[in-house]
Amino acid sequence: MTTRDPLLDPAHLVRAAIAADAVPVVLASQSPRRRDLLDLVGIAHTVRPADVDETVRAGEPPADYVERLAREKARAAAHAAAAAGDVDGDSLIVAADTTVVIDGEILGKPADHADAQAMLRRLAGRTHEVFTGIAVRRGAGDAAREAAAVERVAVTFRALADDEIAAYVETGEPMDKAGAYGIQGFGATIVTRIEGDYFAVMGLSLVRTVALMQEVGVAYRFERGVQDGD
Repeated sequence: MTTRDPLLDPAHLVRAAIAADAVPVVLASQSPRRRDLLDLVGIAHTVRPADVDETVRAGEPPADYVERLAREKARAAAHAAAAAGDVDGDSLIVAADTTVVIDGEILGKPADHADAQAMLRRLAGRTHEVFTGIAVRRGAGDAAREAAAVERVAVTFRALADDEIAAYVETGEPMDKAGAYGIQGFGATIVTRIEGDYFAVMGLSLVRTVALMQEVGVAYRFERGVQDGD
């Protein structure tokens, strides 16, 4: 009886070919939701969080704000990677920023439990907007290619009693999220309607991300991840 060399197995050879042809992807975010979303569609990646000043500029519209931050995060991650010399110069950087807007005011992450409860009271029984800016960047220096876009989604909450709000905040889920809720967690039970891209509310529109990748010369392939599309 002969034993087949596992390295010569057709499935292994296909996987090896895919890996050799894959474009390295770097996610400039420490958000577990964004990591999960890239994993969901088979985009292998490493994580390099980008530290940027997230202060809203005077009079800055929400869409401009999230796109600016996404671009700044992508550039910061690319610069840090180049300085460290630990990321391929042909790598694709993916960055995003999400915020919640109600009555024209941008709601960031709550400062504490009281702040989270105040945000949720404002959102309860009403429709608000979620803006997610996405930026992708490939290459270095003047040769770098960059593309960005913004997804805008309307989200409606059911009415919430004060004790419900307090109990939700006590779960801890709202504390690291813009607008003090997570649609993919316990927060799913307080959302009655969504108009737009669900994944954008989670923090990363996948369809928009793939489209932006194409703009910088990277193609998404089902079950094959991302590859050079030029």
